[in-house]
Amino acid sequence: PVPFVKPGAPVPVYSAQAVYAIDLESFTPVLQQNQNMRLLPASTAKIITALVVFDMYKPDKIITVKQPLIEGQVMGLVDGEKITVENLMYGILVHSGNDAAYALAQEIGVEEFARRMNAKAQSLHMNNSLFSNPAGLDMAGKPQYTSALDLSLASRALLKNPYLAKFVSTKEITVSDEDFKYFHKLANVNKLLGEVQGVGGLKTGYTLEAGENLVSFYKAPTGHQYIIVVLKSLDRFQDSLNIIQWIPAYVDYTPVATE
Repeated sequence: PVPFVKPGAPVPVYSAQAVYAIDLESFTPVLQQNQNMRLLPASTAKIITALVVFDMYKPDKIITVKQPLIEGQVMGLVDGEKITVENLMYGILVHSGNDAAYALAQEIGVEEFARRMNAKAQSLHMNNSLFSNPAGLDMAGKPQYTSALDLSLASRALLKNPYLAKFVSTKEITVSDEDFKYFHKLANVNKLLGEVQGVGGLKTGYTLEAGENLVSFYKAPTGHQYIIVVLKSLDRFQDSLNIIQWIPAYVDYTPVATE
């Protein structure tokens, strides 16, 4: 069945510069504005980071942390700490830890990791995306950008992977290093997760230059599933909630033909 917006439906209220909401099964948009506009990704870049990490490492591989990043949102890694890839993935996708993203990238070098991020983006036909670092940090002289449509493509790829999908739907978790010296209590940055029925993740993003970004995975009461992307918002959670409430009221489906 293909979704359509009911005639006369109002447009939901939102402040975001770019919005893209699609039915996951048919990948048909039900709401779109500036979906190809190139905007800063902030931590939504970690969706691609996670896909690259999954291709590169086994979950039980042990990473030795070297000079952990302390900029922005971090999970609190300690220099010399030995921790599994899986626990760092929780750090990336639950807590949005910049230090976790860099710890994983430094195994092969940040520049090489960024190259693999862009190769992954190209393989997913993300034609309006360029990534320069694994955390999505704004860096002078190193351009990066993405679009609402491109992030929906990346999110679809992540959700197709049950192993990765479990991370983005985790509300909170405590993980440790291999020697149980350091414990990291991780809380999901997504305020809608666990508060709004049907929301199963997916990824937040914020920097001063990027504004507020949010990619949401939503299962409607009808059983239909959606990816909702809002970029450069003034209130990403309220914008996304308005769209989530709008979908069941104003989106319907063409009946499936039967013999």
